[in-house]
Amino acid sequence: MEDNKMLKYIDNVLKNMPSDWLNLTTHRLDIYDEKLAKVQFLEQFENLFHNNTTESSALHELPTAFDYIRLGHPLSCVLEWVIAYSNNLQPDNVISFGSKTVPILAVLRKNLFNHKNTQIVYTGELPDSFDAETLRNVYGYTFELRRVEEVSSVSAFDGSTIFVSQQDEIDTIDLYPNIDFYINTYEGLGSVILVNGEQNEGYISEIQHVRRRETVAMTPANCFTALKLLIDKSYAEPHKSDVDTNKTKVLDAIATVTGTNTKALVGSSGLSIQYAILMGLVDYALEHYTGKDIKIIVPPNCYGGTNDQARRVTACIDNVEIVDLPVDSGNDMVESIDTVLAKIADQDAVPYIIAEIPTNPRVEVPDLLKLKEVLSAVRTTASGATAVDPVFLLDQTFCPNVQFLGEGKILSTVRTISFSSGSKFPSGGLCTAGYCVGNTKTDALMHKIDMHLGLCDNEATPLQYEILAKQLPSMNQRIHDAYKNTREFVNFIHDTLPEAKINFVSEALASQGFTPSVFSLDLPTKGTTDEEKETYKRALNHKLINLMITEIPNESKYCVSYGQLKGCYWTIPATSTQGTTKEGDKDYIARVALSPNMNLKRHKEVFASFVEGI
Repeated sequence: MEDNKMLKYIDNVLKNMPSDWLNLTTHRLDIYDEKLAKVQFLEQFENLFHNNTTESSALHELPTAFDYIRLGHPLSCVLEWVIAYSNNLQPDNVISFGSKTVPILAVLRKNLFNHKNTQIVYTGELPDSFDAETLRNVYGYTFELRRVEEVSSVSAFDGSTIFVSQQDEIDTIDLYPNIDFYINTYEGLGSVILVNGEQNEGYISEIQHVRRRETVAMTPANCFTALKLLIDKSYAEPHKSDVDTNKTKVLDAIATVTGTNTKALVGSSGLSIQYAILMGLVDYALEHYTGKDIKIIVPPNCYGGTNDQARRVTACIDNVEIVDLPVDSGNDMVESIDTVLAKIADQDAVPYIIAEIPTNPRVEVPDLLKLKEVLSAVRTTASGATAVDPVFLLDQTFCPNVQFLGEGKILSTVRTISFSSGSKFPSGGLCTAGYCVGNTKTDALMHKIDMHLGLCDNEATPLQYEILAKQLPSMNQRIHDAYKNTREFVNFIHDTLPEAKINFVSEALASQGFTPSVFSLDLPTKGTTDEEKETYKRALNHKLINLMITEIPNESKYCVSYGQLKGCYWTIPATSTQGTTKEGDKDYIARVALSPNMNLKRHKEVFASFVEGI
């Protein structure tokens, strides 16, 4: 790349950028319009570039770019902009990944639905994790593989041509019309896909959505390294993580927290690990339950990423289907599971259940003894044969400290896999890496999950392991302290606004170890019709949140975050975590997440002023 003006500008940006760009999973939550996320960030960034402005204050005022690290962040946007600028492409046509294989899968997925042929052309070797047989037999993707010596030798093809190459430097490349997608992989950093030609622009949003649901963008630290290498090809990272030592510390910490002695798996994000779980279970079922349908049982109002990802998996594979599991708002999780499992047993299908305990957003905990009984029950098929026993996939993000799986624990005797989002309590918001662990009944399943985590090149990065190694040992204490703040705030709201409905765990459940630091708030409403009442309540939600983030801007943020080291996070599930959920299943209530380190007194004062203004 020869554009010295641009590279000099980027060099100054890296010197002056806000520390949050590198060290947090979220940036400028107070300036966030989801519909304009990357567009808004890059439009303003380009204005700074044309004016040669690199002052820290100006960079600090740039709005949020995408969300968390999955869909993108400031440094991934800058990296993609630089690569696009140098190759005469639009920034949208350049998409970075933490994984070397998932961008290939993203194109294959789109072509599966388009019934379009794909050839994967490569020089040297494909990424080590690329497993053609599994991609064909489990994921259902079809493609041809072709090795070439030179990209210029690639001829026209009836379908999409993906060119994959290992690169030592991030540099300008020659774009040939016969290549639809260039995927450049970088050892230790990830990969970048370039979408070539107007005819392929319809793939862009699909590729971005794969990044959002099944993996992560190239991480901030790796984007920073990539940009530094652009400026100085001799750049060497000043600090290298001892990945083996940190990985051992993380696995030991997870074993201690979960009370298990089985091997945990750590992915680049909660959804990365969840995708490996689903694909591993599908693979296991295809191998061991040949010919049987697979049913993924999911609460329709659960976290939108979980809901959307499960439905995306079923859309790709013929014999996999979603079954709704009502768990909230008057529906009892145990009764719903019992009913659903009876129907699936009758159909002689394979049941995989995903559920959050406590539930999101209403923070409900089922009767665990009854849950164990229902999951343990032996059921029969319509022909009288013994039905396949369920696998329970437990999302413990709200309460990762509760021990469900260890010897003698409540779910130790039924096939259960627990997983947690790493951007929450495990890292305190410092990275996205998530983990899963199974009980002793799931050894064969975990082997499959491990294989698919590797296939997708979605294991946690060395820096993510380093962050978790530092943060996990203090997690239970942070959970305890955040719960204390939450209980005090909930009690204050109850006394100050008794007409409001608060969804939070009881003192009895807290004594059993369920100490989340999140609650949902159903504010009182006015009106003569249901529509008027709903409209009033929704407006009141926004009024409360806007007041909080305006009056306490250094602590109160409008975000779905949870388990952060400091501050207080407010959101409305229907318009955030449930973005892809069916409208009738959405929750238009306020969800509040507190941290162990915040000015609780000030939050009480602002809430009291809100009540006075109702």
